[in-house]
Amino acid sequence: MTATTAAEPIDGSQASPKVPRVIARKRRTAGSRLKSVIWHLALLAVLVVVLYPAFWVLTASVKPNAEILTSISPIPTSITWEHFASAFDGMAGVPLWRFFWNSFVIAALSVVGIVASCSITAYALGRLEFPGRKAMFAVVIATLLLPGQVMLIPQYLIFSEMDVVNTIFPLVIGKFLGLDAFFVFMYVQFLRGIPRELDQAATIDGAGHFRIFFSIMLPLLRPAIVTSSIFTFIWSWNDFMGPLIYLHEIEKFPMPRLLQSYNNTEAVSNYGGMMAMTLLSLLPVVLFFLVFQKFLIKGIATSGVKG
Repeated sequence: MTATTAAEPIDGSQASPKVPRVIARKRRTAGSRLKSVIWHLALLAVLVVVLYPAFWVLTASVKPNAEILTSISPIPTSITWEHFASAFDGMAGVPLWRFFWNSFVIAALSVVGIVASCSITAYALGRLEFPGRKAMFAVVIATLLLPGQVMLIPQYLIFSEMDVVNTIFPLVIGKFLGLDAFFVFMYVQFLRGIPRELDQAATIDGAGHFRIFFSIMLPLLRPAIVTSSIFTFIWSWNDFMGPLIYLHEIEKFPMPRLLQSYNNTEAVSNYGGMMAMTLLSLLPVVLFFLVFQKFLIKGIATSGVKG
C-alpha cells in the first residue's frame, strides 16, 4: 500500500493546477495623468528657482569680472580660472588654509559646547523633579523671542571688560553655557519620548543621575545629538556678525569674515574672486551635511514624538 503524497488529495481526486494570481492594475485616467504632469512641472519650477542662485555663483566664479555684472546670462561666454588661483593664494600674506582652520575651530568648539551643555540642561529640565522646573523651562523658551541684536552691545561691553575681544572666546563661550534655547527645547522634546521606566530601573540598581545620563540617556540621544551638531556646525561656519564684531586681525578671520574683506582689497571689487571663495567655503558644509544627512532626517522625525 503506497503512502499518499502531498500533491495528491486524500479522496483520490486529481489536484487542480495552481493558477497564478493576477492583480489587476488600476488604470490611470487622463485627468489623473494631467494632474501628475502639472504637479511634477510645478516641482521642477520650484527646484529651478531654489537652485538658480547656486548655479549663478558657480558660473560667476569662472566669468571675467567685467562680464559678471554686465551680462544677464548665467552661461559665461569665456571661462577663466584666475579667480580660483587668487582664492588659493589667500589674502594679505595669510594662506587660505588658515581661514579654513579658523572656521573649523570655531565650528568644532561650538558643536562640542552645544552638545555638552544643552543635553545636560535638557536632562535636568526634562527628567528631574525639583521646585521651579517648569518656570525655568518657560524662561528658557521665552529667550527664543529675544532678538540677538538686542544683546550685542551688552555682550560686547562685558567681553571688552574681560579683555577677550579679538579672540574666539566670545564666539564659543555661550555654546558651553547652554544659552541656545532652541536646542535645549529639542533635547527636552526628545527626552520626553524615552520611557521613564529606564530611569526607574537604573535608580533601583543604584545608579545616580550622572550614571543614568551618560550610560542610558546620552546613547539614546544620538539622533538629536547629530541633528544639533549639523545645525550648529552650519550656523557657526556661516556666522558673519560675531566675527565682524569681535575679530579684528586678518589672520584670525573665519571664511565669512574673509568674504566680506575680499572686496575691500582693491579699488574695484573682485566679484569673481568672491564667488570662487564662496564656492570653496561651501564645500565643508556640503560634505558635512551629506555625511550626516540620514541622521538629520531621523532626528527631526523623532525629536517631537512623545511616548
